[in-house]
Amino acid sequence: MIAQYLWETGSVIIGLAGLSHLRATLGTTQLFPRDEKVIADMKKAPLQMTEKLTMWKCWIGFNATHSSGAIFVGIINFYLALRNFAFLSSSQFLLLLTLITMGFYVWVARKYWFTPVFVLLTVAWACFIASYLLLMI
Repeated sequence: MIAQYLWETGSVIIGLAGLSHLRATLGTTQLFPRDEKVIADMKKAPLQMTEKLTMWKCWIGFNATHSSGAIFVGIINFYLALRNFAFLSSSQFLLLLTLITMGFYVWVARKYWFTPVFVLLTVAWACFIASYLLLMI
């Protein structure tokens, strides 16, 4: 039962982090550069591959899809843990895929983002790891 609660907790953390990131991307200016000139330059700077796609559109699009990925990881893992933990816990593929995905998020957070996000993702990853270890013993 503890393993299930830990998996659900990790799932809620990553899901809410994704929702928070999506809100910051589409509903606030928190993820905008502080320098207005940089924003203006991004809005008029096309990519090499096409004139129709600007760095600004890429920035918003990448952040939005990144958010949806985190939301998906959170929702699908929470749903499986809540509704069919026996299936989830018997699937090494799903368990390890989640552990690897979260490990990648933690690595990216450590290398490129700021400390609170790194800590939050590390806590979620630790919940998944602890749950996995409990399932294996």
